[in-house]
Amino acid sequence: MAALQFHELGLDDRLLKSIADLRWAKPTLIQEKAIPLALEGKDLLARARTGSGKTAAYSIPIIQNLLQGKMTVSEQAIRVLILVPTKELGQQVQQMIRQLTVYCARDIKVADISGQADISAQRPILMEKPDIVVGTPSRVLTHMTQQTICVRDTLQALVIDEADLLFSFGFEEDLKNLLCQLPKIFQSFLMSATFNEDVQALKELVLHNPVTLKLEESQLPDSSQLTQYHIQCEEEDKFLLLYTLLKLSLVRGKTIIFVNEVDRSYRLKLFLEQFSIPACVLNSELPIHSRCHIISQFNQGFYDYIIATDEHSLADPSVKGRRGEGKKKGGKGQKGQDKEYGVSRGIDFQNVSTVLNFDFPQSVDSYIHRAGRTARANNPGVALTFVAHNELPLLAEVEDALGGGVPDEHVLKPYRFCMEEVEGFRYRCRDAMRSVTKQAIKEARLKEIKEELLNSEKLKTYFEDNPRDFQLLRHDKPLHPAIVKPHLKNVPDYLIPPTLRAVADPYNRKRKRRRPNVGSSGFQGTRSKFQRGQNPLRSFKYAKGKRKGKPE
Repeated sequence: MAALQFHELGLDDRLLKSIADLRWAKPTLIQEKAIPLALEGKDLLARARTGSGKTAAYSIPIIQNLLQGKMTVSEQAIRVLILVPTKELGQQVQQMIRQLTVYCARDIKVADISGQADISAQRPILMEKPDIVVGTPSRVLTHMTQQTICVRDTLQALVIDEADLLFSFGFEEDLKNLLCQLPKIFQSFLMSATFNEDVQALKELVLHNPVTLKLEESQLPDSSQLTQYHIQCEEEDKFLLLYTLLKLSLVRGKTIIFVNEVDRSYRLKLFLEQFSIPACVLNSELPIHSRCHIISQFNQGFYDYIIATDEHSLADPSVKGRRGEGKKKGGKGQKGQDKEYGVSRGIDFQNVSTVLNFDFPQSVDSYIHRAGRTARANNPGVALTFVAHNELPLLAEVEDALGGGVPDEHVLKPYRFCMEEVEGFRYRCRDAMRSVTKQAIKEARLKEIKEELLNSEKLKTYFEDNPRDFQLLRHDKPLHPAIVKPHLKNVPDYLIPPTLRAVADPYNRKRKRRRPNVGSSGFQGTRSKFQRGQNPLRSFKYAKGKRKGKPE
């Protein structure tokens, strides 16, 4: 049976025009199955892998139904609530809806209330009664308590996106209290990457005779689209390998480097800084405005490398980390973290060519969601994972989960890399690592947080009036709390292994320029002054009373 096209779904012309502008050739599998059912008013419980187009699968029918309703009802009211587990996902959902409503923006208004800390600043936005409100359950419930959101008589649809994360992010009580303030009849969507016990509990609370879409597709794209490798290496070799891969441009294009802790992200940034390799840090300590701006600029191609922290309690849905429990693991390093933060889930990083797991993910689900940041839509991608000796059991778990238990078949293929060829770089890496002390890391964290707070809050109104300056603001600037040695910036030709010279990026190596005025002695522009036999460094002849041969 031929797949349905967007123009065959009975959508409004303005919506079809927006889809054409986004260059979506045809619906993805989840969109093809979900949109017709949603347009019929069915409740949906849908499971589809990360990057499969779940956001558009519920946004398109919601917008279509609102446009149809506007023909008969002129009163402005909040008719759709979209609940998300993270502020970053809230920003992404709002952006997606605005892209889809670009030709009907006067008719459909959307507001994201998840990304601002000041609740009072959101009241004027909600007084305009936007058609669609996006927010975390705690923020929506707060506004309901203050009666700035009231949907008892107007709600038409409720969406719970990334439903499997809501309980693990500590929103269970907020969600139950929120549901008590909703009308009895409304259309519901539960979108999730996995069906766990929390999703089943939500199903009982929210859905009424739902249609379950459990798409028969693998959790990650197949090997023709996503190539997965692993390299077995210990701690020092991880830094050596990363230096080699990035400095010689063996890894090209936009790359996300995943680590497990905030300290590790700054250690890595300072390490790369020694070699003049710029990288951004993205973690839960940074303000929400900064995080969203970093992601936006990365998607626009401002940066090539992002170092993203994937904290255990946030990345692993099986860890029941409630808000306020973040200090239990990691001590001081967990202070100030935003519990509504998530990198491996929910954020739409665009056109990522490589995901590099510098630290092995702590669970199979975490690996899947990290690898799902690349090879999205129909684009190819690579997932490369560094595996230490004590992480081999975790590698075996991932292999079993993704390989379906097929013996002797590696999903994460061994990356054939000869460490002996890059031994010449080891002394450089050790030299750089000695400069990245604990004190330097602490100073880097404080410096970056102070700078980002300044950019995010104090200059917020200035950036609103001067958007170009905001676009020019970069987050990959050097922090320099560690001593940077200039000689580490360039890679001498003699250190590049012969087997890698053909693939190493020549722009990262010193170009040899022809110097027509260079004599055989190697001095530039001095041939007329010192002839072959007169160079004092080659023939050190002293003549009493003669000063012609004395170098200036």
